[in-house]
Amino acid sequence: MAVAQEPEAGYNFPRDYAATMVHFYRGELGRMMVWRERFDTTTHWAIIGLTGLVSFAWNHADGSNFLFLFANFILYLLLSIEARRYRFYDAYRARVRMLESHFIFPVVTLTGKRLEGDWRRLMGEDLLLPSFKISYFEALSRRFRRNYIWIFLILLGTWIVHTIVVRGADSLPLFIREFCATQPLPDPVFLSILGGFYVYLAVIYLYGTIKRSPLGEFQKRPHLGKWRI
Repeated sequence: MAVAQEPEAGYNFPRDYAATMVHFYRGELGRMMVWRERFDTTTHWAIIGLTGLVSFAWNHADGSNFLFLFANFILYLLLSIEARRYRFYDAYRARVRMLESHFIFPVVTLTGKRLEGDWRRLMGEDLLLPSFKISYFEALSRRFRRNYIWIFLILLGTWIVHTIVVRGADSLPLFIREFCATQPLPDPVFLSILGGFYVYLAVIYLYGTIKRSPLGEFQKRPHLGKWRI
């Protein structure tokens, strides 16, 4: 009579070690979710602020261009704050993903195949000397690509439509004049600064295409049909 083989024992951690790691995992997961809520709140501020400023600009044509400029400044300020918060979130998410890959995974699959490398040493060093896992500019690019690109596009589109409809710019020269109105700078200087700002936003967007995918983000499974419950 054949004897059933026992699964690999690589998942059998010492009891005290396993209990400590479980509590550690729950703590890091809680920290991650706190920072997730914080940068989600910043996105909500950006949407609410955009809605309020655009609504006010549509009802006050005389100072509308200044309001749209101010909206761009506020949006970028919120994007900067959110990028800083995202770096903290990403640091805790990296720890959570490391625990899920090298501690939770062997327990779930009853195998020790993922218990390779020096992940314990890396985790210990990060506990002694916590560090960010991505640069500030990369965090800026991720949040811009995920949410803020649509907010800035809505603002720019609203500004253009407002200039045509409310300010009555029915020709290109008149459009440029009305688009640059109610601001102290010469038109060429104003358009150069505004164009440079949007080029900078384009650089932020393109920067994300050359960087790695965010650690822990959901990816497309190669065989979606295999997932059944």
